[in-house]
Amino acid sequence: MLICLTASHKTADFVTLERLSVGTESIGSDIRAHSECVSGAVVVATCNRFEAYVDVDEPVTAGRAIAVEATIEAVTAATGVEPEQLREVFEVHVAERAAEHLFAVSAGLESVVVGEGEIAGQVRRSLTSARQAGTTSSDLERLFQRASQTSRTIKNQTALSTAGRSLVRLALDLAESRVTDWAQTRVLLFGTGAYAGASLAALRDRGVEDVEVYSASGRAERFAASHGIDPVSDAGLPRAIARAEIIITCTTSEDYVLDADRLRAAHESAAVASELPRIGAAECPVRHDVRQLVVDLGLPRNVNPDVQHAPGVELLDLETIRLHAPLEELQASSSARTLVSKAARKFSTVSQEQNLTPAIVALRSHVFGILDAELERVAGKSPDPRTEQALRHLAGVLLHTPTSRAREFARAGQSQRYIDAIETLFGVVPEASPVDAVADAADSDEPAVGA
Repeated sequence: MLICLTASHKTADFVTLERLSVGTESIGSDIRAHSECVSGAVVVATCNRFEAYVDVDEPVTAGRAIAVEATIEAVTAATGVEPEQLREVFEVHVAERAAEHLFAVSAGLESVVVGEGEIAGQVRRSLTSARQAGTTSSDLERLFQRASQTSRTIKNQTALSTAGRSLVRLALDLAESRVTDWAQTRVLLFGTGAYAGASLAALRDRGVEDVEVYSASGRAERFAASHGIDPVSDAGLPRAIARAEIIITCTTSEDYVLDADRLRAAHESAAVASELPRIGAAECPVRHDVRQLVVDLGLPRNVNPDVQHAPGVELLDLETIRLHAPLEELQASSSARTLVSKAARKFSTVSQEQNLTPAIVALRSHVFGILDAELERVAGKSPDPRTEQALRHLAGVLLHTPTSRAREFARAGQSQRYIDAIETLFGVVPEASPVDAVADAADSDEPAVGA
């Protein structure tokens, strides 16, 4: 049984989400190790949400309690967020609702900006990380693979991807009123990951040409060379900060990469070097010709909120971006929701049918086992081969209705009733089916994902 625990921008503030985004690497393994009943866990942690998808081998009521307890213990241990607070912000989805939720998330329907494209890749990378940690299960593999397929279907069949805008592009839209000429605007990027690449693409779409990039991890030169921009060294960072009209931070650093003191020091250094004129108090020199905009796309926050108190500086962070997110285009969203619901129902039906496959196999093995034993008993009496053929055909006819009924029970979500019935009538207890083939199938269909 699949269970999802989710906290997002809809249920939690950004301070809580920020805390939940730190130290998530071990959470899946900790959930998996909580109980023998937990067969798998995949964690999705992004700037707007934290979600744990847990596969539990238990009836619905007990399974839900086990999944909630395992996740809360693991998250508290990793992030320090108290269990009481987690219970307040977590929503729980079970079975088909869990599938429908993940499909909607992967399609961008649950994002701050409806239809944004980054989330699909983040969901895929979450599965890859879980595979590497050994915390997936056959059902989780199939769930996440189906989520990727559904998001691609929605992208191809609806206008949802154009209905919403990425966080990067929305941030630049909000910055539009502060920019006189994008072609003359100087930009400094902190970070070299996916958001840095998206930011650079969005900037170039607006005609920005003067872009520099800095990375505390030393990746700036390689990123700059591959994107045709200029890298910034540690020594050159103060000057780059001082000259930039827009600073965009999008790193995974758990510490602030920019604060008011660093801004002031950068402007002071530039002023002393006579690269920029000084105005205002000596202890806080600022640019006089433009206002400086800092866009913080990091979670945890890359920028200390105290920068907005520095003269001439404006801060645009994720919380502000969320407040200005545009309303979704209802028609595109409605069509996407319909596809999500359809995919979730199909996933649930297939899951139920797969769950009953061992029961059907066990019943057929039981019946034909009895038949084979009886044929062996009378083998010395030389029965007519046509009689054996007729008996096997009869057994197949008798099994046809129970097999068809199994599919009906599966589609109605009543698999356990069927299993209980054959155990009561025939004493047949199905064994678990192999799961390796499901994981292999998921691997073969998974598209390559960039860093």
